[in-house]
Amino acid sequence: MTADDVYRVAYPRVAAKNTEHYERYPEDVDRARRIARHLSTGTVRLPGGGLLTVENFQALGRMLGMSTGSHTLHYMLEDALAGGELSEVFLRAAESYLTFTPGPLYAVLHEACYAQGFATKWSAQRVRSEFPAFDPAAALDGDDPLMFTGEMIYPWMIEADPVLQPLRAAADLLADQDSWPLLYDPIRLGANEVPAAAAVYFADMYVDRDDSLRTAVAIRGLRPWVTNEYEHDGIRASRGAVLDRLIAMVRGEV
Repeated sequence: MTADDVYRVAYPRVAAKNTEHYERYPEDVDRARRIARHLSTGTVRLPGGGLLTVENFQALGRMLGMSTGSHTLHYMLEDALAGGELSEVFLRAAESYLTFTPGPLYAVLHEACYAQGFATKWSAQRVRSEFPAFDPAAALDGDDPLMFTGEMIYPWMIEADPVLQPLRAAADLLADQDSWPLLYDPIRLGANEVPAAAAVYFADMYVDRDDSLRTAVAIRGLRPWVTNEYEHDGIRASRGAVLDRLIAMVRGEV
């Protein structure tokens, strides 16, 4: 699979999470739209100096795949505008989710982790054009809801985040690299003798369920556990229940 393949099935999953969020918190449709319109009228900077553009605001949607992400986003939007301006509380909260200060290499290597024998050429940005629902114009100029994006890295993020700006040349070189080796040896995986188990979260926003199941079939001796009880952060949110089950599966106790 290519990075393009990954994103073509990812954008619809992100759109579904947007729908779930707005059904849970219908008042957020208007709130998000008003914030986006405010951002479109001028330059807004985050406390650390980064730019908060409409597209960067949309990127807050990467939290929607976590167990409490929808609620967190709702409470951020609830009091975002104060007296016609964005509140300091909102700006600081937004920055905590948007900056790559804790892990700048995550941003520059994110698409490269899908690359084997081809160049990604900023795949998420290119494929996004195939999904017009994520174009903010319909929300800025009309009554459509603003669609938040997910775990996508876009080239403009490098310029928007001060911690990434020195890595711009490196990010472009990585996006143009086309000689990546194969990530996995399918023959070796098909002959695996190590007991293995994996959780496949049925409604995972970040990892495609069908791709996961195809991978599970390709690995000899791997037992998949498909569940809709947890989101992508099941290991943390379950307080050990997910890990306990996977260990029990490997031991043949489940």
